[in-house]
Amino acid sequence: MSVYTPGQVAEETGFSIDTLRYYERIGLLERVERNSAGQRRFSEEDVGWLGMVRCLRDTGMPIAEMLRFAALVRDGEETIGDRITLLEAHDQEVEEQIALLRERQTAIRRKIQYYRDVLALRAEVDSDPPLPEPASHKTSEEHASH
Repeated sequence: MSVYTPGQVAEETGFSIDTLRYYERIGLLERVERNSAGQRRFSEEDVGWLGMVRCLRDTGMPIAEMLRFAALVRDGEETIGDRITLLEAHDQEVEEQIALLRERQTAIRRKIQYYRDVLALRAEVDSDPPLPEPASHKTSEEHASH
């Protein structure tokens, strides 16, 4: 069984060492084993669990819900139904976030196209040869001075 230092776990999971300590302190991560010198040594199971925590955090699950999920996992197999319910609710929230992001992305893409159209129109106008001014007409400044 492999063991990992806090630095290795931070690199693997993307969590800072301070975040790992915090997660252990609040109970999101079970007590991490320590070696004879008192240094934390994470197991493969710890790293796997942190992968799930990363997934939940990155998809916007509040810490209170992550703690509830962690407690359900610790309570054993009889909580699997509750875990499914919690994860299904979170999945629905993620689905709604994705739909909202798609709407916003569509608006952004419309704005990009609008600006591209403006640039294309401007390029068309700039590439048209200038119209010659009639020689027989006086300019407005000439009319004003007479």
